[in-house]
Parts: sequence; structure tokens; C-alpha cells
Amino acid sequence: MSALLSFSRGVDRVTTFVGRGVSWLVLLVVLVSAGNAVIRKLFDVSSNAWLELQWYLFGAIFMLAAAWTLLKNEHIRVDIVSNILSKRTRDWIDFLGHILALLPFTGLMIWLLTPYVLQSFNRGEYSPNAGGLILWPAKALLLAGFILLFLQGLSELIKRGAILFGGMEDTTPMASSHAEPVELAALAPDRPEGGTEPPPLDDDARNGGSGAIR
Repeated sequence: MSALLSFSRGVDRVTTFVGRGVSWLVLLVVLVSAGNAVIRKLFDVSSNAWLELQWYLFGAIFMLAAAWTLLKNEHIRVDIVSNILSKRTRDWIDFLGHILALLPFTGLMIWLLTPYVLQSFNRGEYSPNAGGLILWPAKALLLAGFILLFLQGLSELIKRGAILFGGMEDTTPMASSHAEPVELAALAPDRPEGGTEPPPLDDDARNGGSGAIR
């Protein structure tokens, strides 16, 4: 188990490094988009290369940051269902979901995309648009994104298995923020509106009201 956890930590470090680096592409996308719009409006000049660069960068952000999103536990969940489940039930859902859905899907995409990218690279494929960019780097981003997501899925599977079967503490961000508030609220005593503690009972009230009528 220690070897698997070491592998998981290594994958997490790579995912974090790539995700933080890719996050800066958001600024670059904004600058490219704004610059292209300004030049087109002011000088009536445009280029397919600049337009395609925008979706190249957007694709890079989406694909390469997907694994980081999974690591940070920021992927989409059905919160209305997740909120009513216990922590252990959610762990089991994640564990089985990685085995039955995430890893098979990403593995299939890697298998399908590898010849697709190699064929594009060998042909030196370019955009069919006039002045467009070379295409194989954009296709390679798809493959790189699914490889990272597959590795991060393995990392999450290892960590979830260690939590379920090895008693490891869950350090996943937001790990205990879904069901615990609901569970604690259900166990807490009723309080008056405003969140204040109920007033203490007097002696008569403690005795069942026997002193209310003399």
C-alpha cells in the first residue's frame, strides 16, 4: 500500500503542477481574444490563425485542467443526492465510479486517440482554413488531457481504497462538507429562531408544572 500511495502522491504533484500552469492560459486567452477583437474593429484586419489560437488555448485549459479539477474535488456532483448520503457511502460511490466509469472511459479514449494523433502528426496536418494553424498539437492536447485524467483517476482510486480499507484519513478538499452539516443538524436539539440557546427551565417547569397552580 505504501508504494501505491507514493505513486498517488507523485501523480498528484504532476497534476497540480500542470493545473497551476494551465490556469495562466486563461489570462492569455483573454488577451488574445481582446487583441483580435480590437485589431478587427480598428483596422478591419483579422486572421484565422488568431481565431484558431483562441480555441487551441481554450481546449488546453479544459483538457489539461480536468485532472486538477478531479484532484481538488471540484467536479460536478448531484448535490441534492450527495448531501443526504453518509461519508462512507460517498466514498464507496467514488471508489466504484472510478473502477466502473472513469478509468474504462479514459482508457478507451486514450486507445482511440493515440492512432488519431499519430496519423495527424505523420501527415503534418494543417487547418483547412486559409492561414490556419497546424492541427496535430490541438489533437495531442486531447490525448494528453485523457492521459492525465486516467492517471489522476488511478490516484483517486488508490486514496479512496486506502480510506475505505486502510483507515487512512481523508484529506480531500471539501471531503466532509456535504453530508456532515445535514447529519449534525439532524442530531442537534431544536432551537428557537435566531440560533440562540433555549431559556433555562425554572423549578416549576422541571417538575412538570406542578407548582404552576397552588
